[in-house]
Amino acid sequence: MRPAAQATVIFDAPGPRARARHHALSAVTVLAAGALGWLVYSRLSAKGQLAAEKWEPFLTADLWRTYVLPGVAGTLTAAAWSIGLALILGVGLGVGRLSPIRPVRWSCAVIVEVFRAIPVLIMMIFAYFLYGLLSVFPPQQIALAGVVTGLTLYNGAVIAEIIRAGVRSLPAGQSEAAAALGLTWGRSMRLILLPQAVTAMLPVLVSQLVVVLKDTAIGYQITFVEMVRQGTVVGSQYSNYLPALLVIAALMITGNLALSAAAVGLERRLRRARHSPLDAATIEPEGAPGARVV
Repeated sequence: MRPAAQATVIFDAPGPRARARHHALSAVTVLAAGALGWLVYSRLSAKGQLAAEKWEPFLTADLWRTYVLPGVAGTLTAAAWSIGLALILGVGLGVGRLSPIRPVRWSCAVIVEVFRAIPVLIMMIFAYFLYGLLSVFPPQQIALAGVVTGLTLYNGAVIAEIIRAGVRSLPAGQSEAAAALGLTWGRSMRLILLPQAVTAMLPVLVSQLVVVLKDTAIGYQITFVEMVRQGTVVGSQYSNYLPALLVIAALMITGNLALSAAAVGLERRLRRARHSPLDAATIEPEGAPGARVV
């Protein structure tokens, strides 16, 4: 009879020999990782990539003002526009795919499948040349418009599938209760189903929004000024590719962490709102003016 403390263990506890073997493997892994790290460090140091003078340009305001900050501004601008537009498009297409109206449902499904199947870079290049031919935007904004268009269409289609999966994952009793209250499909979706689905799928949505931020780097193919492009320019100008890319990587990580932190705060607010009492007026049954359901 096993002790109660081990009743929840889903595998056999290792014995003395197994523990010794695990410790030996862990030690070998640590030593191998340390040896690999030292090999990389020694090779980079031998080529002068870790010398202090390689980092000195980043201590000057001119480098940041000329190269880094314009790249940061371009990345954040493209990401902000793309995230906002992709969320709007994704919610619209996701709700459309759940619509009881068959033509709407099929049209949204076709749009989602088409834009999910086309690579982001192709959509960026197509939009870039199309906007250039039609003179829709000023010449200095065409690259930004192409990047935003490609990211919006692709990520909007992906977000639509996330929204649809989130609504479909809810218990059937939610929509049945809404129908029992006399709510139309549109009001039940807006007041009951969609808020719960967004809250449940928020971690997946955040992951997709992080992808949007990182995929702005693809815009260098259409001459868009963003962080990664500017990092390579700095590396070429000052012959310090490794420090330049490390700085750009640190900036990208900072941006992603800030986006994740904002999403966590939003998730907490949404969860508190879900547990707060609803105003009876917001769920007034359709066709029953003055009636209040509590």
